Amino acid sequence: MKRRILVVEDDAAFGMMIQTWLKKNGYEVVLSSRYEQAKTEISSKAFDLILTDLRLPDGDGIILMTWVREKMKSKVPFIVMTGYAEVQTAVSAMKLGAFDYLKKPINPSVLEEKIAAALASTEEETEDTFMPQRKQWVRGSSPAMLKLYKHVELVAPTKFSILILGESGTGKEYIARMIHELSQYKDGPFIPVDCGSLSKELAPSELFGHLKGSFTSAIADKKGVFEQAKGGTVFLDEVGNLPYEVQMQLLRALQEQKVRPVGSATDVHVDVRILAATNENLEQAIEEGRFRQDLFHRINEFAIEVPPLRDRLEDFEELTAFFIKQANEELGKNVKGISDEAMQQLKIQRWNGNLRELRNVVRRCVLFADGENIELDDLPVFGQPVRKVSSDDFDDWALRPENEKEQIEAALRKSRGNKTVAAKLLQIDRKTLYNKMHLYGIEL
Repeated sequence: MKRRILVVEDDAAFGMMIQTWLKKNGYEVVLSSRYEQAKTEISSKAFDLILTDLRLPDGDGIILMTWVREKMKSKVPFIVMTGYAEVQTAVSAMKLGAFDYLKKPINPSVLEEKIAAALASTEEETEDTFMPQRKQWVRGSSPAMLKLYKHVELVAPTKFSILILGESGTGKEYIARMIHELSQYKDGPFIPVDCGSLSKELAPSELFGHLKGSFTSAIADKKGVFEQAKGGTVFLDEVGNLPYEVQMQLLRALQEQKVRPVGSATDVHVDVRILAATNENLEQAIEEGRFRQDLFHRINEFAIEVPPLRDRLEDFEELTAFFIKQANEELGKNVKGISDEAMQQLKIQRWNGNLRELRNVVRRCVLFADGENIELDDLPVFGQPVRKVSSDDFDDWALRPENEKEQIEAALRKSRGNKTVAAKLLQIDRKTLYNKMHLYGIEL
């Protein structure tokens, strides 16, 4: 089935050129020249992507995107085109939810790449195996995961603000959703917020809402995340990326359970459960002046750490089998399993990308597999595999005052960048290791 793209462009010649090029590349294309015309098309048809000019005779692309998000409740990706090389406008478009931004004249190869990426992002959003739906999550039965689930079941019914720690790709948002579903807020909405995408200029509007006319693009009243999640859960993903200027505003909202929309003189009471997640060492960020200590204590009433994939090897067979099944359905293949040799090779890798990386590797292997099983030759070329560090190694690695920097660098090399293992090798805690790395200018 062809993917349908709406092109909104008031320059007739340029619009026709884009439409012709897209049709030649196998897309179904609808062309609109005005804002109101585009709204009519969107109201009557489903689109996989909207490619819009920034400047339109009766509106602009950002206003159109706002209308689609708020009135149509659609997450269809937007790519905004403009002949005006305004950096501030580009940033605004991205922060307000545009997938990408293109300046005219447009290079067809660049446009092709960005369209493919935008369409792929919608597939990942619906197919991501360790995020939205519980039925798509592989729980696992490793000791590390059983301990995690015990903590989740213990704290979910409380009103504690929970900080979920873990590396990228471990499934922190899924754990947040699990907590929400087991809580007294389960009948309310669950709203995730990507804190890394919030600028200090736009964060107050996104989090707390705004009144019509309070700034240039405020064409209507808007409820912020906290009002939208009333009676439910707000999930602050990668909270360590939140601009420092916004952290004080967030702290007030959490402490008082009140928010004040931009342009309003009155507060709005909100009753929400706060969950936050990060793959960053927030204590280190506090010491460096990038994160408020009072906010840290407010969101860290209870901490849960999601283990990295390399610490739950007992779940590898179950995870791999699930990803093979999923890849078979996606690619129309019929791979039955994986050979013992290939499985052992997978198990010794570091997996810095965790579940996300494993899923991508398995999909690639299923695509290239000729037989019923994934064989050793089907695996991609990995980097240097991780070697488990035994307790015997620790005896020779106590950190001594002389040549401290060199010892830290050697321990990091020996642990393949795993700071927890490096700290154990050096017989110090991880916080001390981060402090010394910062002191010596070693990359964190």
